[in-house]
Amino acid sequence: MTNVFDILKERGFVEQTTHEEEIKEMLKKEKVTFYIGFDPTADSLTVGHFLTVMAMSHMQRAGHRPIALVGGGTGMVGDPTDRTDMRRMMDDNEIEHNVNCFKKQLSRFIDFSDDKAIIVNNADWLRNLNYIEFIREIGVHFSVNRMLTADCFKTRMEKGLSFFEFNYMLMQSYDFLELNRRYDCKLQLGGNDQWSNILGGVDLIRRVENKDAYGLTFKLLTTSDGRKMGKTQKGAVWLDPDKTTPYEFYQYWRNIDDGDTGKCLGLLTFLPMEEVSELSALKDSKINQAKEILAYELTKIVHGEDEAKKAQTAARSLFGGGGAGGSVPTTEISKDEFGSGLGIIEALEKTKLSPSRGESRRLINQGGIKVADKKINTIDYLITPEMFENDEILIQKGKKSFHRIKLV
Repeated sequence: MTNVFDILKERGFVEQTTHEEEIKEMLKKEKVTFYIGFDPTADSLTVGHFLTVMAMSHMQRAGHRPIALVGGGTGMVGDPTDRTDMRRMMDDNEIEHNVNCFKKQLSRFIDFSDDKAIIVNNADWLRNLNYIEFIREIGVHFSVNRMLTADCFKTRMEKGLSFFEFNYMLMQSYDFLELNRRYDCKLQLGGNDQWSNILGGVDLIRRVENKDAYGLTFKLLTTSDGRKMGKTQKGAVWLDPDKTTPYEFYQYWRNIDDGDTGKCLGLLTFLPMEEVSELSALKDSKINQAKEILAYELTKIVHGEDEAKKAQTAARSLFGGGGAGGSVPTTEISKDEFGSGLGIIEALEKTKLSPSRGESRRLINQGGIKVADKKINTIDYLITPEMFENDEILIQKGKKSFHRIKLV
């Protein structure tokens, strides 16, 4: 049987390990309980989180037991990693809502039945800690000098790092210790930006419990030029269909850079690596075939096969010059509200195709807006009811962004 470590490595996940040979041997010989943490900073997971979810799924398919840790406790502080300023503090109700949203989303990808996986909330042990006891038991094992060399703190030293945030590494390390005590969790997985925090937990378990513990990090989901993937003009690409529609989700992956296609096929789909290699080797216009397969497979995993088919049909009809499919983002406007017409600036604002009136003017002046496949060249353009076909009209921004207005 193939070792899941080899699968993760072949597909491009593995970035750093604390003890590579020991981890590989452990995953080969025993059923390992491992964990990945998700701080509830929003009410939906993003495509950045999804890479770790896919790794969790590969591990579970190989017979290992995942713990999905939602940070109801650590979320009260906020991870300073990759931050130039302190995160906004959330109240109890917001954190609880976000935690419940994460649990619901994770259940779509991971099988939590019959103890095959566990969801836990670190608020269960962090929120009621006695500070003096915590510092005596846990804080004594951390060197401040060593902590200050961690990447997660380095970027904050110039602008200032609060003691409040400085506790985050101790809290995440304590999570690993607590999971080790409760569930015999031996391995923590996470993005490469979590390396310092993971090392803290591994070292803490070895010091306090005198047990073996291990850490493994994944490559972050970045473009070929080093930028984080999963950002659009509208913001993050979410897994929640109410925040990023299945069509928008599909189109994001359909339009990624050619050079990122092979990497994403390996990391974000379950396609066999032989097929991934063949698709990655496609050149010039043929790479669009690979990107379409990536978009379809990924949308199918996240939103289901029906939504993936709808999004694919909609995209093909749009780019093929046909009518818009049912999954194109749509804004409904009542006929009474629409009245005798809607100005193009207001239309772009209502559909959120443009973030501001100034940007709308720039797009129109540069010829970047079409209505019903007609290029608009004046900011005074009026969309009238007579232009609609079956009470629908399509607005296009650039080559790849489409939105439908529907009169109801």
